[in-house]
Amino acid sequence: MGRQRKGFEDEFNDIDLESGIQNVEKRYSDKRFWSKVKRYGKRAGKKTVYYSLLLFYAAKSPAVPKSSKMIIVGALSYLIFPVDLIPDFIPIVGLADDSAVIATAVYKVISHIDDDVKYNAKKRLGKFFGDRDIDEKMLK
Repeated sequence: MGRQRKGFEDEFNDIDLESGIQNVEKRYSDKRFWSKVKRYGKRAGKKTVYYSLLLFYAAKSPAVPKSSKMIIVGALSYLIFPVDLIPDFIPIVGLADDSAVIATAVYKVISHIDDDVKYNAKKRLGKFFGDRDIDEKMLK
């Protein structure tokens, strides 16, 4: 009779989520995040930087559940990871995949982005781009 093939549920239960999360967290660091924002922020644009900052400050919030923080850390890790689907140095489209990942993560965790997170992100965005360059409509 031999070995029976595992069912989907059995295979799913065998996945080691904790080690997967730890591997993602190893790739992420605040220092790398800020380095990426400084290096590519102006090219990525205000909206992408703002959304990245929303995720950054949401990850720091104790009110955000761990499941949402995993999404955030995954997205921010992708942002800072040097190997992308489309390399960042390619003009115009190089940051498109990063922007898409960040926007998708914001969409997934939007219910956990409170006024404090928005305030901190807006304040940092203002320092980065200059207060006069911030369009309030873009931040909604």
